[in-house]
Amino acid sequence: MTIVHEPAAWAELKAALADTIPEERLIDDPLRTLAYGTDASFYRLIPQLVVRAESEAELQVTLAECRARKLPVTFRAAGTSLSGQAVTDSVLIQLGRGWRGHEILDEGQAIRLQPGVIGARANALLAPHGRKIGPDPASIASCMIGGIAANNASGMCCGTAQNSYRTLRDIRVILADGTLLDTADPAGVAAFRHSHGGLLEELERLSIETRGNEALAEKIRHKYRLKNTTGYALNSLVDFEDGIEILKHLMIGSEGTLGFIGAITYDTVVDEPCKAAALAFFPDMAATCRATIALKRSPVSAVELMDRAALRSVQDQPGVPEVLRHLPEAAAALLIDVRGNDEEALEARMAEVQAMLEGIRTLEPVAFTRDSATYALYWKIRKGLFPAVGAVRETGTTVIIEDVAFPIERLDEGVLALTDAFHRHGYSETILFGHALEGNLHFVFPQGFEKPGEVERYQALMDEVAQLVGVEYGGSLKAEHGTGRNMAPYVELEWGSEAYALMWEVKTLFDPENLLNPEVILSRNPTLHLENLKPLPAADPVVDKCIECGFCEAICPSKDLTLTPRQRIVIRRELARLEALGEAASHDEKARIDRLWQAYAYQGIDTCAATGLCATQCPVDINTGDLVRELRHERNRGKAGMARLVGRHFSGTTRLGRGALNMAGAARLALGKNLLSKVTGGMRRLSGDRLPQWDPSLPKAAPVRVLKQDVADESRREKVVYLPSCATRVFGAAHDDVESRSVMEITLALLDKAGFDVILPEMIGHLCCGMPFQSKGQFDEASHKGRELNRELLVASQNGRYPVLCDTSPCALQMKEYLDDRLSLMEPVSFAHEHLLPRLLITPLDERIAVHVTCSSTRMGLSDRFVALARVCASEVVVPAEIHCCGFAGDKGFNTPELNASALDGLADQVAGCSAGYSNSRTCEIGLSHHGGIPYRSILSLLDRASEPA
Repeated sequence: MTIVHEPAAWAELKAALADTIPEERLIDDPLRTLAYGTDASFYRLIPQLVVRAESEAELQVTLAECRARKLPVTFRAAGTSLSGQAVTDSVLIQLGRGWRGHEILDEGQAIRLQPGVIGARANALLAPHGRKIGPDPASIASCMIGGIAANNASGMCCGTAQNSYRTLRDIRVILADGTLLDTADPAGVAAFRHSHGGLLEELERLSIETRGNEALAEKIRHKYRLKNTTGYALNSLVDFEDGIEILKHLMIGSEGTLGFIGAITYDTVVDEPCKAAALAFFPDMAATCRATIALKRSPVSAVELMDRAALRSVQDQPGVPEVLRHLPEAAAALLIDVRGNDEEALEARMAEVQAMLEGIRTLEPVAFTRDSATYALYWKIRKGLFPAVGAVRETGTTVIIEDVAFPIERLDEGVLALTDAFHRHGYSETILFGHALEGNLHFVFPQGFEKPGEVERYQALMDEVAQLVGVEYGGSLKAEHGTGRNMAPYVELEWGSEAYALMWEVKTLFDPENLLNPEVILSRNPTLHLENLKPLPAADPVVDKCIECGFCEAICPSKDLTLTPRQRIVIRRELARLEALGEAASHDEKARIDRLWQAYAYQGIDTCAATGLCATQCPVDINTGDLVRELRHERNRGKAGMARLVGRHFSGTTRLGRGALNMAGAARLALGKNLLSKVTGGMRRLSGDRLPQWDPSLPKAAPVRVLKQDVADESRREKVVYLPSCATRVFGAAHDDVESRSVMEITLALLDKAGFDVILPEMIGHLCCGMPFQSKGQFDEASHKGRELNRELLVASQNGRYPVLCDTSPCALQMKEYLDDRLSLMEPVSFAHEHLLPRLLITPLDERIAVHVTCSSTRMGLSDRFVALARVCASEVVVPAEIHCCGFAGDKGFNTPELNASALDGLADQVAGCSAGYSNSRTCEIGLSHHGGIPYRSILSLLDRASEPA
């Protein structure tokens, strides 16, 4: 659907909304409308206006103003949807921070969630109660509750019994006319019955007529014995008689076309703690499907099917079992998950599964694992299949994923028929995987639309698949990913004209003007699924394999400030597409390139923390920070001489840093914090933000004289090479902290307590890991400093004879990427576990403390060990939720302080009542102290306070 309105309409809308919503949350610039308008599907529509609504009141005003101008509206949660249901060329309403509320009910038996809560966060909240939400989509670590409910997403362990429709207790919705209904509020329900009695009567009439139509009612029941998200939830008309209940359940899976879900209350399900999994390999698909049918009667939590092509797409990933590389071409696998409340129940269920598989040939003995790392790896393989296929596609093509469901008893027939259809249409690279117990299969294939005939080939395939699944096999064309745009033209084919007309009646009752997400679920445009296809041009080898799934977004520190990794890639691709036009580009296109680059400088480059945390969530390990550093390299080529000058005189540079801190300390003493903050803030504004921001948490200068103290050389004592980072050589203790020692003083004292002799590298003041240069794109000087450091550490450690401790985690990660393999380099957490805890007596402090696991520690796989170390040393440990990266990023906290502030929004509330916080990066600790309202120190300080010599 193409929206045609005069440009004045959008200006009028924005002006009208500005009376209620701050203008910075009314977004219409070309860069952000494209970036924010992109979702995980293969469709591209650019909204005219993006509204970041923070409350129900703002959303109601937006709906009213759009309705007055007949402007369509689309709601967006995380944008991980795959079928085009979250894109628009009209008004996009994006959830802001204000939609992340939650409430545990009935001691975990239920949970009330706002739509901006990430699914995994909901489960984390329920974990202490041994419960979880029923829906279990593969994207649960990224997708939000609003999208889970609006798409009736299910997933691996959910089936049809535990999806949103089946576990819904109550819902809070805003309808197209702006009316708010909370079904958990009896008074509100009574008022709604009075004000919207006509709507409820019509829903009840439709229910009576549908139940009275035996053929239609039976068809509906059959469709929902399967996984099914094609069209509206017509099962609500046969499952319920009361208009409120029908309305509640129609909202599930309605994809924002009937109203906005402002909150949902789920009845939770038991999360059995004992878990085991097996990868079972079968010689062919027929045997795999027979095993699936047999397992349907067994006590399994999930059975995931993967064909040979799917397994091939992940067989070279780290840790994957070697057997995957040697399977025959016809082979397939089942990932079988078994759970129990205790070990005895788990053992019994595993034995029952083994008994069910007797008589079915397997290529390897079926062996269950309870090892948590292997268990997690199996599920990582399964959840990463879709992006992994996208990563190996030809650059410039997109990746299509659809999910169908067959009646389980016809699964093997359906698989063979689908495979035959793909091959006949030339889709030899298609992979199949899915939730086998429900007959639910995902098929994924690369698709280019640029070459002649490709659109027609795709259409022919989809026409045949729709006929095959929806008509011949009586299955579902959309099992769990939502109808969206891609399957909207086929809804009538699957359901038949009678049910299709009923769906249009439902849509008209709720949205008579067709303004809520039009063209999604229902459309009379037979070629809708072939229009507005997203280009994915080559932009940079670092990111070309990205399929824009959005898994990275939840942990990005700039997600609420500027752009996410996905959005940075989207804009870089658009720039590449326009630049590829060369001389053929029009004047307007050239002007668009200039405007995008100008805006991208701040939105995409300056506000990226470039810590690489995004790679930990990316199924194909894309580090968008690498792209940003390359862009900084291009931009800062003219500053290479200055970088070289700083690097060659690094000890002088750090002395200047300490001198600046001494001056700041004197100014703080003379003017006071408040006045100094105003003065420096004014100077920063006058400089056009070129001067760094003075931070009240700015510490004292570090006393480097402690590095010159002689340490007793007792030959009986073990030795360690200690490398204080340049950050700890510059930044000392905070002015107001009771811990008055610098990180260097703490580390030296702790090492002595543990019985280590300390070796300090020569010319220590001159050494640097190179990260300050690397992060700014000054790769040559970064490499020079790295080689320099490598040489000195080899000398100090006697070619790796002694371990090396670096007191700053990000520096340790930087060094691990290039230091000599002979060096045993550790940061504070790993060194404490391996070398300090065995040598110390620990008496846990009776304190409530906070822990911030740095990005580098996460990337090195140290998160659990970090928290475990803190719990050894303190009686209560708080790990703030959804604070993944502090955004200080070296000097970003000084030069781009808004990134640090945005990343740590809400930290103070979570750490309230803590005596202190602990981390392992001195610069991160500065920002954490400022925004957390408590002092943050090195984790070594905590260990030192809680320990005595063994």
